[in-house]
Amino acid sequence: MTDDGFMGPPWQLDWRLDALADRNALPDHVQKMVSEARAELVTAKDPYFRGIDADSGLPETMHVEPARSSDPKGPRILHFDDHRGWLIYTFDRRHEDPQIVVVEVFWQ
Repeated sequence: MTDDGFMGPPWQLDWRLDALADRNALPDHVQKMVSEARAELVTAKDPYFRGIDADSGLPETMHVEPARSSDPKGPRILHFDDHRGWLIYTFDRRHEDPQIVVVEVFWQ
């Protein structure tokens, strides 16, 4: 917990059931990349990666951007494997139990 009473990393992360099924259907080496992306999300100071170069601490193969530029507090896309795959997620910034929810997983 931070000085202002707000919970900080590591964040809780949950999966929508269809996103979890999609993740489990991926090849093992891709599931490992998804796990690495998940680890980056749950340990990020700000899972929305706001600001200029806010995602510069991510590995070179990962990049975060808003799903829609017109919705700055909406879902985010975490690209991994040099943009071959992505996780779409939301971050519910509750004081009691902040949580990241993965709503879609894709890899090609």
